[in-house]
Amino acid sequence: MTVVIRPVAVIPHTHWDREWYLPFQTFRLRLVALLDELLPALEADPAFAHFTLDGQLAVVDDHVAVRPEHEAVVRRLVTSGRVSVGPWYTLPDEFLVSGETLVRDLQVGMARAAELGGAMAVGYLPDMFGHVAQMPQLLAQCGFAHAVVWRGVPASVDRTSFRWVAPDGSAVRAEYLPTGYGNGARVPATGAELVARVDEFARSHATLLDGAPVLWMNGTDHLLPQPHLARVVAEANAGQHDYELRVTSLPEALDAAAAHDATTGTVLAVHDGELRSGARANLLMGVVSNRVDVRAAAARAERALERRAEPLSALLLPVERWPAALLAEGWLGVLRNAAHDSVCACSADEVVDAVMHRYAEARQLGDGLGDAAVAVHAAAVAHDGPVVVNPAARTRSGLVELDHRGGDAPPGTQDIEVRGAEAVLHLLPSIALGAGLVAELEYLAQYRGARIEVVDDGGAPGEVVVDLARSPAGQLVTADARAVLEALMRGGAETGGPRRCRVVVRQEPARRVLARVDELAGYAWRGWQPGPLAGAPVAVGPDDRSLGNGLVDVVVDPADGTWALTDDRGETVPGLGRLVDGGDVGDTYNWCPPDHDAVVDRPTSVTIEVTERGPLRARLVVRATHGWPTHADGGARVGLVEVDVVTTLELRAGERLVRLTTALDNRARDHRLRVHLPLPRPATASEAGCSFAAVTRGLVAEGGPTEMALATYPADRFVRAGGLTVVVEGVTEYELVAIDNDNAHELALTMLRATGWLSQGPMATRPLPAGPVIALEGPQLQKPVAVRWGMALGDVDPWALHDDAFLPFEAAAGGGTAATVAADGQALEVRGAEVSAVRRTAGGALEVRVFEAHGTLTTVDMPGRSGRLVDLRGAEVGRFEGSFPLRPHGIATAVLDADR
Repeated sequence: MTVVIRPVAVIPHTHWDREWYLPFQTFRLRLVALLDELLPALEADPAFAHFTLDGQLAVVDDHVAVRPEHEAVVRRLVTSGRVSVGPWYTLPDEFLVSGETLVRDLQVGMARAAELGGAMAVGYLPDMFGHVAQMPQLLAQCGFAHAVVWRGVPASVDRTSFRWVAPDGSAVRAEYLPTGYGNGARVPATGAELVARVDEFARSHATLLDGAPVLWMNGTDHLLPQPHLARVVAEANAGQHDYELRVTSLPEALDAAAAHDATTGTVLAVHDGELRSGARANLLMGVVSNRVDVRAAAARAERALERRAEPLSALLLPVERWPAALLAEGWLGVLRNAAHDSVCACSADEVVDAVMHRYAEARQLGDGLGDAAVAVHAAAVAHDGPVVVNPAARTRSGLVELDHRGGDAPPGTQDIEVRGAEAVLHLLPSIALGAGLVAELEYLAQYRGARIEVVDDGGAPGEVVVDLARSPAGQLVTADARAVLEALMRGGAETGGPRRCRVVVRQEPARRVLARVDELAGYAWRGWQPGPLAGAPVAVGPDDRSLGNGLVDVVVDPADGTWALTDDRGETVPGLGRLVDGGDVGDTYNWCPPDHDAVVDRPTSVTIEVTERGPLRARLVVRATHGWPTHADGGARVGLVEVDVVTTLELRAGERLVRLTTALDNRARDHRLRVHLPLPRPATASEAGCSFAAVTRGLVAEGGPTEMALATYPADRFVRAGGLTVVVEGVTEYELVAIDNDNAHELALTMLRATGWLSQGPMATRPLPAGPVIALEGPQLQKPVAVRWGMALGDVDPWALHDDAFLPFEAAAGGGTAATVAADGQALEVRGAEVSAVRRTAGGALEVRVFEAHGTLTTVDMPGRSGRLVDLRGAEVGRFEGSFPLRPHGIATAVLDADR
């Protein structure tokens, strides 16, 4: 009789959260201690065969930043196969960051790993709160055949290994961790005890394992290495013949498991798309809604880098001015925040403060670089006036904000802000007449956003007169001004005159206006010329509670503050925007209603104010006062506080999109505020934006014994159902509600969720804690909160609608008729797919990443361009001349040949 010895792959590792219930520096002290012990132990003991550094390079960089001498040690161990690093830079939450952030996380991690000897060739996803549908395609484009997952695996997956397929058909072999990444966390004292634990695990998961090799994950959160592992494994192998334990790496273990499948003829079950089930492990879905301020900050930072700084710098600036170092710094902050415990905001308040700071700095860098690229390019355009730039890839029309100097508004525009002529404006009452004066005036010019010219016009003794005027070249203090200042300073020194002077500023009338931009191609510019408005204007109704533009009518109900939307087909949807506030006694991971809830869904008073009347943009402000319980106590909501929720409805000429901002100064605690939107037609499913795709979800979710099934889902960019499309600025929680006969009649969007616990338990929606039981103040969001969103009826392109809402046209002053660049032009034309990224490679080539978003075979056209098609590693997979085919839901990256 043949004795079958079952392989057991022992994977020593640590799961390292850079920051979580304690701040980064506190955890780094522990990390330094861990690696100070681990690295010498590995070098000294060959029997300690392998260690996995959690699949993320950040732990290495965090350590060598204070132990630079250890980088060479890490490189020796990685190169010799003793340590696995990467492929991620940080282990991200896949649903709360953009698809491009996921790509950069992998690319930066693999590039850094290459410097140390190479990345672990496994899509290691041990603790993400679910997995996006396109992850198999991203991993396959990185050359990976395997993924390791835990949370999100549905009950339909009946073995630990399965074939995970992306919407485009790309697939990886996924290994499911039935009890997470710590089934073998702590090594017992003897080999016999270790075998007993392995045997118990194998027997209790016999159906799932189905005779396959056992993956024994020897590690867990912040666990220090256990140097007696090699001895205990040797004892275990010597004392029995049922299992063969081997300390190894994940790539070796998964290759062996795949070989076992082939040998036994095992056919893997197939799972298509995202993994968002709570059947086997807690999904922790409430992180989507726990800190809406973090969601907005993440979206703004990512948009600033992805949609503004990179494409505008790559397309509008000379190659030599590509701001590689500044972009890398911005992305580093975004990638550090992408770590699941960071972006999920299920962390200590100090950690979330650090996350918000990093997002703010990344946004500042992105917006500043984008502004500079537009200004530099516009200054070279042969146009005497503003130059408008379209930062989106698609052809579109819309509004742009312009600065105009002079007494009258140009025809076809709408005033936003008007500043009258100021004959004399004392900005600096007294300043030293010396070498520092020029620097002070330059500072003044930067602050005012203008050029300074100094004129010696015979003013009062000791007085310098400054004319404030726009500078088409961005020059602050002109050469003539410097000459005048130097003459004044020389004169004062020679005559013994006054050593101080007064700066008098004169400025002409100026105004900020809105202007209509007719169809402008993607990544194109045009010198703007005033002209009459083409098409119907937007106007406020005679009752001052309605807006209309010939395409859409919005009418606010003064009784409850909701509104009706009517489109040009005559379809009307009333009751939109009903605010529903209920209790929340959950934590940052999960929503939970109190035992005795008090739901408030009507305001106590409503006022409506017109703040803009058109003709290009009109706005109504609806102020609804609500009486909400102050907090939860003993399973009930108690107290009363009045809170004004201010909703701004905005309609623009020529658009179907209704823009909205919901703002409040939140003074209630332990509650969830949602806005309910009746659907034009009943719906059985929703479609929501996600990384490089739109995913379809039904009305019910799958839960399990440790987490209640809740059909609350994340929407990135948009969600649509029943003929209503809603666009959102940051990832937003939504749910289809008012379900009757398996049809949903309303869409609920979460505006905020306020809770006072990092984790707690037991609670009705989750019987066990998800982390440390710690009371927090930050998640209560006791501060002003504003959510920007929008909606449209009918068959609209949600990707284009999101661009219109959150990626406006840009403008800067042209260089005049003597400039060298044509008054209108296009830097890059891309048709047939959504554009995810435009940037320059390290070698200066243009790189364009696209994805097919609608599930159809398409042709991507880039007229006049040629180049290489590459995978996410940069390896060439083909060439193209002018165009290339793209499969449904496919992602493609093109590196273009030299610029035209």
